[in-house]
Formats: sequence, C-alpha cells, structure tokens
Amino acid sequence: MDQVLINGKKYTYIKDFKHNDLLRKSYNELTQKIYGFDFEQWYQGGYWGSGYRPYSLMDGENIVASVAASIVNCLVLGERKRYIQIGTVMTDSVYRNQGLARYLMEKVIEEYNNKCDMIYLFANDGALEFYPKFGFTSTSEYQYSKTIINENEDIVAEKLDMSLENNKKLLVEKANNSISMSKLTILKNVAQVMFYCTSFMSDNVYYLREENVIVIAEFHGDTLHLQDIFSDSEVDLDIIIKLLTNKEVKTVDFGFTPNDVNNYDIKLFRQDDTTLFVMEDKAELLQDNKLMFPLLSHA
Repeated sequence: MDQVLINGKKYTYIKDFKHNDLLRKSYNELTQKIYGFDFEQWYQGGYWGSGYRPYSLMDGENIVASVAASIVNCLVLGERKRYIQIGTVMTDSVYRNQGLARYLMEKVIEEYNNKCDMIYLFANDGALEFYPKFGFTSTSEYQYSKTIINENEDIVAEKLDMSLENNKKLLVEKANNSISMSKLTILKNVAQVMFYCTSFMSDNVYYLREENVIVIAEFHGDTLHLQDIFSDSEVDLDIIIKLLTNKEVKTVDFGFTPNDVNNYDIKLFRQDDTTLFVMEDKAELLQDNKLMFPLLSHA
C-alpha cells in the first residue's frame, strides 16, 4: 500500500488484492454500485486467477476508484500475442472529476506498455473523450454471419445446468484444452468464460455429447448468436450449427471471427453502447484483417 496525493487529497494506492477479504469486499461493493454485479461468486468458485488485476485507490477503508488490467494471451492470425485489456474502470460518484481514474490509467499503462503487444479497452459512450488522452484511438470490429436452412423440429444440443459442479468442471476442461476456432483466439480464457457462464450466461451453455463439444449460444427470435465453441479436435461449424438450431432459426451471428469466412456475410460490429479503443500504433490490426475480439473475452 502506498500513500499518494491527488488533487490535494491523500489516498491509498493498492493493486492485486483479491485474497484480502476486506479489500475484496470493498471492491465488490463499488462494482455492485457502478455496474450492478460483483466478483464474489467468481472468486469463491476459484476462477479469479492472476490474469485479472485491479488497481485501486482507497479513501480511508473504502475503495473509491479502480481500473483493472486483464492479461490476455492470444493467437492472432496464427501468431502468439500478449495483450492487456483494461476494464472495470469505475469511480464512486462522490469522487469523480478529481483525477483518480487518470492516475490509475497512467499507472496501468506505465506498468504494461513495454511488456505486451497491445493495450485495448471497450469504452461506454459516456467516456469516449477520456481515453484518447492516454494515446488510445477508436477502431472498428467486424462480425460474420450466415443464413441457414434447417428442417429439424427440435434442437439436438443438450443445455447444461451450470449450477452443477460436474458441468462447471466439464466446461473448465473444455475451455482449457480447446483448439483455436477463430482468427483471433483467446488462449485458455477459462476465467472470463466462467465469469459469464456462472452468472449472466448460465442459461446459454450447450453440450453436443456425441461430438464432445461445448457451445455458448443465445437465441433471439429467428437468430442464433453463436458466442463460442470449445472442442479439443477440429469440428465442422455447419454440423455444430445444425445441431444447435431448428427450422425456426434463419440466421447465425458469430461472437468470434471463424477461421474460414468464405461465403459468410460481414458487417461492422458495435455492441450496445461500447466502442473499442486500442493504442494508436495498433489501430489497423482489426480493421485491415476484418477481425473482432471474441465477445466472451470482454472484461
């Protein structure tokens, strides 16, 4: 813990404190206040590993501002890369406009700028003018989709009950040992996958037993949103899609960039009210290669 002076006021600077119950409790309280969720279930499940590191400021015993850095090991167009994703940027409303987020952003960038291949983040629309101050620029992502015809009456895939420990273990095993299904693959992304699949997306995990494949997918009307696929051997996407759909589904949107995008439709992608920012010297990577970061990798 270090004492720092920001805008004439003293704060305590802390980082990577997940095993400290009191600090984690305060962090969860701020996250719940700002974003409406917390990390306690994720931590208690053993999924909060060393790859997610919060950098925070305390006033007294309370965390009042924080920025998190996630270490993201990737396979990008066949090359291994080490990226840093900045996320969970938050300041308690009473402490805003005091330079706390700026201080934390500078600390994170200083620590990782020369230790990774790229730093990136997803910003909400209310902060689009903030991140260019640190050398970030907005860039485009691209999503692939395809129209399908399937005469199946029923969906063959089996939905997994993610409250069961054996299903959690199965997903962890599959995510840990999955081969690359994408031009931009997050390697061994177990922590982030389990964050989603034990909370927001616990009802969206499917098992194709005969193929021994786990798929994360959502259905909205006549569209299948195929978020990710975990398999330890090559699979035919068309077969996976057929087993996941019935005759009601007409379109598949991919939450990742498939390795083979021939005969797929492509469009500019923007999720909800968020914009992707990358360091300025990396701005062309996703645009030139028509890529997207897998949706289940967003911190």
